[in-house]
Amino acid sequence: MITMLRHLRKPLGDHAGLILSKMQREPKIKPIGRMFAVQDSLPRLPLPSVEQTLHKYLRTVQPLVSAEDYRHTEKLVEAFKKSPGPELQALLEKRAGEKTNWLSDWWKDVAYLSIRTPVVISSNPAVIFPRQDYTDKKGQLRFAAKVIAGVIDYKVMIDEQTLPVELLGGKPLCMIQYYTILGGCRVPGVKRDSHVLYPSTEPNPPRHVTIMHKNQLFSLDVYGNDNRPLNVEQLYQQLTKIVEMSPNTAPSIGVLTMGDRTSWAKTYKKLVKDKVNQTAMESLQRSIFVMCLDSTGEQPTDEDHTNSLAITQMLHGGGSAYNSGNRWFDKTLQFVVGEKGVCGLNYEHTTAEGPPIAAIMDHVLTFCEKNETGLKAGGMTDVRKMELNYSKEVLKDIEEAKVQADSMANDVDMRGVTYDRYGKNFAKSQRLSPDGYIQVAMQLAYFRLYGKPCATYETASLRRFLHGRTDTIRSCSIDSFNFTKAMLDSSVSQEVKVDLFKKAVLAHRKYTDEAINGNGIDRHLLGWKLAAVEAGQNIPDLHMDGSYATSLYFKVSTSQVGAKHDAVMAFGAVVPDGYGICYNPQNTKINFSVSSYFNSPETDSKRFATALKESLDDLHTLLGAPQAKL
Repeated sequence: MITMLRHLRKPLGDHAGLILSKMQREPKIKPIGRMFAVQDSLPRLPLPSVEQTLHKYLRTVQPLVSAEDYRHTEKLVEAFKKSPGPELQALLEKRAGEKTNWLSDWWKDVAYLSIRTPVVISSNPAVIFPRQDYTDKKGQLRFAAKVIAGVIDYKVMIDEQTLPVELLGGKPLCMIQYYTILGGCRVPGVKRDSHVLYPSTEPNPPRHVTIMHKNQLFSLDVYGNDNRPLNVEQLYQQLTKIVEMSPNTAPSIGVLTMGDRTSWAKTYKKLVKDKVNQTAMESLQRSIFVMCLDSTGEQPTDEDHTNSLAITQMLHGGGSAYNSGNRWFDKTLQFVVGEKGVCGLNYEHTTAEGPPIAAIMDHVLTFCEKNETGLKAGGMTDVRKMELNYSKEVLKDIEEAKVQADSMANDVDMRGVTYDRYGKNFAKSQRLSPDGYIQVAMQLAYFRLYGKPCATYETASLRRFLHGRTDTIRSCSIDSFNFTKAMLDSSVSQEVKVDLFKKAVLAHRKYTDEAINGNGIDRHLLGWKLAAVEAGQNIPDLHMDGSYATSLYFKVSTSQVGAKHDAVMAFGAVVPDGYGICYNPQNTKINFSVSSYFNSPETDSKRFATALKESLDDLHTLLGAPQAKL
């Protein structure tokens, strides 16, 4: 996502509901409970000094470029310090004084809403749940009913603002992202998308969930006539009716949301010219979330690929012959319940990062494990099928979108990997950061395969600050490069390797701490560029330098999304010849997802997963073996 930044564009007109995409507006929160108890006291996102960011920038660039290119970059850095650095910094300082968060509006636009490439695969993350033990339609619908009930149970805590404020390192985090997950949807635009949100505090808040079955849309009111949420048995009855109402497969409407944003926006305009379709789209966008009931079994494969296949079902639906038409990738949150125990979710990234999604998942799965029916609501509203009229033009666009969707789905090389020799407890026993330990292991795996380092992205949360989103942890460092070279050099002693490894992990920990405390460099560098564009100035030479492009070409894009349950998040690589790696470190094992693209002759997810396992094995041996006395 970082690699696809674009210039700011003027926002489109308002849609009904609360528009998050308007550059001057943020959700208005009236604190009524502990969820937002400290919201107003959170600090604002700081601006590092020019000198600090440029110093760090040079250190991160050094292992990635030649000595000659590095010297050229040093000259550009020195020139930038004189001009236009101070002027651009002054513009950012002015912006920081005027806005709640100098970055968040820009970030929402350049990282998401202005991007014209598809949201599916490289933007929308997916989560695979632990495989469930049902095998028939009845079991599928009963589990789906539990999931819906679990989400609504969580929604009550969001609505009543009773969620406890999360802490990171003992410091409270901004909770606004929880407020934007349910009742939200991205809306395609020809030049720029928008985002609508219908929270419970709005007049006439949504009471329904959109159910997709055999590519058809249904509205299921999840509250009874007495405003009590439907219990699991009542939801099961309603889902059974929906299945009975949709015996045949409809045109693959969902594949349209897999296309590039401009093509989808043009089709969307054709679609909503029909008032029946417009009503259906508004109902879908207003709904609390989408529940996808998959009716096609998983693609045939051998048992070794079962987990990997399940992840692809959550990531893109498997293609038009399987379940890609039974998705709505613009919806902020959609759950997927398959026929044979394969379940998970997919979420649109505009308003939230992974941790709030993982928190909802953990709550829902715990709710399902309790196996409680719940109190019965008084009276149910009949389920409604949201009719769609398909013109010849729209049907033609669907067929074209199916070709593009299948090409994208077939290109994803996805592997679900569980490393079970040890987990985060071992890293802790060595007094090392588990995250830094895993990140350096990934550096070793890449170096093992390619003999050189690469720019590596890891998500750093900025939620310590009001409306904070993310910055980048640049995991490839001088210290990690020194270690990977030494680790594969038989002439280097074990003691030196151990020392270099620990230095690399500590360097990663230090960079992480700086990034989450607002002293990262990537968003600051981006801010200078966007300030120049907004002021009508030329993009600085620093940002046009080849070294800058190299440092942003993240061949390894990673994110740690921890969860209590045995699950893992997944996303596609952000560059054609790169890898996308997500991981959930648990006490005695680590769940990974590794993605790349078959079209690239340079990448192979299975090879990388194997190299990663070997690196983790080697590190265990390195740290666990007796060390010679000095």
